[in-house]
Amino acid sequence: MISVLAADHLQVPATPVTTDGKHTHEPAAPSRRSRRSRSVRAALALMPLIGIGALTACGDDDATEKAAPGNPVKVELSAVRGTKGVKAGDRLKVSAFGGTFTEVTVTDSKGRRLPGDLDHDGRSWSSSQKTRPDTKYSVVGRTKDRDGKAGEIKESVTTAKADKLNKLALNPSSQGAVVGVAQPVAITFDFPVTDKAAVEKQLKVTTDNNTTGSWGWVKDRSGKDRVDWRPKEYWKAGTKVSLRAELDGVDSGGGRYFAKDYDLNFSIGSHQVIKVDLDSKQLSFLQDGKEIKRLPVSAGKPDSEHSTWTGTFPLLAKEGTINMKSETVGLSNFYDKMVRDSMKLTDSGTYAHAAPWNSDKVGKINNSSGCVGLTDADADWLYAKVRVGDPFEVSGSSIRGKAEANNGLGDWMVDWSQWQQKSALSSSR
Repeated sequence: MISVLAADHLQVPATPVTTDGKHTHEPAAPSRRSRRSRSVRAALALMPLIGIGALTACGDDDATEKAAPGNPVKVELSAVRGTKGVKAGDRLKVSAFGGTFTEVTVTDSKGRRLPGDLDHDGRSWSSSQKTRPDTKYSVVGRTKDRDGKAGEIKESVTTAKADKLNKLALNPSSQGAVVGVAQPVAITFDFPVTDKAAVEKQLKVTTDNNTTGSWGWVKDRSGKDRVDWRPKEYWKAGTKVSLRAELDGVDSGGGRYFAKDYDLNFSIGSHQVIKVDLDSKQLSFLQDGKEIKRLPVSAGKPDSEHSTWTGTFPLLAKEGTINMKSETVGLSNFYDKMVRDSMKLTDSGTYAHAAPWNSDKVGKINNSSGCVGLTDADADWLYAKVRVGDPFEVSGSSIRGKAEANNGLGDWMVDWSQWQQKSALSSSR
């Protein structure tokens, strides 16, 4: 703690003079008060010079400039906005008193440098980026006092904890997952991300074969912000993929911060594509571009309420036997069925599944409520073969047409150039 003593509290006894106005060589005896003043000054001289690591005040600049030449340069840490306390999201200011800076370096506990610049006269340094919450910053400054003597100061400051946090969910959701060739890296946020560029800058996808891809921002069907990394073309089989999201302390916008970093590693399985032709009422299962099996199907009725969506749908989940109810997807015709081999294609409730009640229509008539129905045996075979992320490419006549891009993982509903424009950093490409 720095003690500050006002100048008018120190009294120095006058030097005695003779009657002819000349100074004597023998000082007058000090008064009791002057002895106390010398004691105070001696105590101050012995006090260690401390910086402002705890953000203690150093006094104003004018007062410091009156200090005797040769005094060490003092520093003060504060927020650029002027407060002594540094909150998450503030920019840091380092000020010099009694001298100037020639260089200032600020790093966090992970060794990450906080960029910034000196002002024109070298008397202060301000960060060009916001500080992170609950983070200790170490400050090293090269200084010169008014006599030109070089020095160094070392200080630190810890920012306040964030009041609001943001969290996220990753897809694929498990480390080491093996997924299909259409699976994007998908990150869904609990709260809106208003500073998308700041977040995207901290996301990095690497592969073992330098796959070309891009981030794109979408809203999922529930209205949440999601950012996906999609390759330009389907992944190559066997590709190893890693995500590094260095988001700890990053402001997602509105003062809502992330409190950790995220890592994800997964790989791509064999090259499998499932093609569904609504007109021929056939499903083709392809591996490495070769048709392995063709299966008859019965898709949605050809009307505006039941026709099957077209487009490319990465398989969202293999859900096994589930209860399907018409009311959950807003259809007027009532049904309530236990359905096996359920393979989820959209968030709105489009599945490929076993449909024994339609067995006499499979391959002949599109008669479902929008799903792709198969016989029990064919559904069993397909369910055993597919994996999450395999693309179902649905084409043909459909009154409802192509599904919306946010209805599941619709990244492949747009072409590559359009997808790149969905990046928050597209203007900097």
